Amino acid sequence: MEIRPYRSRDCGQILRLFYETVRTVNARDYSPEQLAVWATGREDPSQWDRSLSAHQTLVAWEGERILGFADLDAAEGYLDRLYVHKDYQRQGIATALCDQLEALVTDKPVTTYASITAKPFFQRRGYRVVCRHQVERGGILLTNFFMEKPVNHP
Repeated sequence: MEIRPYRSRDCGQILRLFYETVRTVNARDYSPEQLAVWATGREDPSQWDRSLSAHQTLVAWEGERILGFADLDAAEGYLDRLYVHKDYQRQGIATALCDQLEALVTDKPVTTYASITAKPFFQRRGYRVVCRHQVERGGILLTNFFMEKPVNHP
């Protein structure tokens, strides 16, 4: 596995990874209705590309396959997205991505909104829950957690 910066041509594969991961990995913590509004399969590739390009975005890959990706707004210290392919969970990919992105933030806490599924991963990394959060999509509420890793994080 190697980690490299995001390229616009990655967007299609990233969107498939996002959809498949949410619909399988997160299915243990969210209802089918919640999954359907979270990952619709109709995400706008140009909007995602703009967002991923505007952030520090890293892609974990092997051969021609993207294994995971994560993006960070370094100015704000906000870790926006972190997804690992459903077939490559628990192999250190999320850890490697976070290690590199968190190292870019040295003067403020790193924050994220973590899903129920991802919350234990972030807690093991030293993040603490600031508050439980509800986001509404298509009339359906999704629970996540606003989490923060202190300044001078290891």
